[in-house]
Amino acid sequence: MRSDLMKKGLEKAPHRSLFKAMGLTDEEIRRPMVGIANSANELIPGHIHLDRIVEAVKAGSVSPEERPWSSAPSGCATGSP
Repeated sequence: MRSDLMKKGLEKAPHRSLFKAMGLTDEEIRRPMVGIANSANELIPGHIHLDRIVEAVKAGSVSPEERPWSSAPSGCATGSP
């Protein structure tokens, strides 16, 4: 599966350690991963509704064995431009 490109192999050990730090188990890391990018904001009128679309996608795609998580871009989290 495509998400294996970021989690399988010796060179991806740092990636797996970050998933583990987020609380994922080995079994959860082995499952397919799907990312949702969201540019919702209140400044651009055409983007103000995007948060509702993302919530609908998450609600429709998450089974009991899966769990969504959110992450701020590292630039935002560290104060970098």
